Amino acid sequence: MSGAPPAGYDPYAFSPFAVTVDLAVFTVRAGLLHVLLIRRGQEPYEGAWALPGGFVLPRESAETAARRELAEETGLAEPLVAGLHLEQLRTYSEPDRDPRMRVVSVAFTALVPDLPEPAPDGGGDAAQARWVPVGEARELAFDHAVILADAVERIRSKLEYTCLATAFCPPEFTLGELQTVYETVWDTTLDRPNFRRKVLATPGFVEAVPGAARLTGGRGKPAALHRAGPATALHPPLLRPEGTTR
Repeated sequence: MSGAPPAGYDPYAFSPFAVTVDLAVFTVRAGLLHVLLIRRGQEPYEGAWALPGGFVLPRESAETAARRELAEETGLAEPLVAGLHLEQLRTYSEPDRDPRMRVVSVAFTALVPDLPEPAPDGGGDAAQARWVPVGEARELAFDHAVILADAVERIRSKLEYTCLATAFCPPEFTLGELQTVYETVWDTTLDRPNFRRKVLATPGFVEAVPGAARLTGGRGKPAALHRAGPATALHPPLLRPEGTTR
């Protein structure tokens, strides 16, 4: 197939616009859900906090651009960024979302175990990068507060129906650590025996690591270790308690 445009097609018949990517990268730190933010080093919104992201270059895909911008703006190691599981959230295309020109953004989410602090000086057009508790991420640049709220609700919902919570855990984890992920993301408290029963009764959710255990504090016996199982969906789902924020 030829890459030439069809005869008579005028590519200048439509107004040009730019495509960007934005990333909502989450982790659990010190019992709180954190999101990775950058402080913008140039206009528009110079000095404001924002989600990492930037313009998609002419010869790259949105996902490639997302990984490149994340590495450039945060200083996180490229091999680490390359290994992240990115999930496309949605497209944001309100005409006035960017004061520079018409900009359509493809937003992604990433869910990771506790990562090292990003480079303090950021990079690219970012003056600073850091992990911020989601509850403290206010007055963000552009429409990033809307993107962040959508991303938080997406991961809260996905914890009900998928095995996504294990992405926040290290390769081997205790059921208590897994429960902490649910309580942190859902912002609620769960009954420990009931949670343990539901997790172990869900086929393929977790697998025991034979002979492995970890002390978790106190004087009790070491807790058994588990790893993510082969399932991707939870049957039955692990639903949020009634009254939990939705």
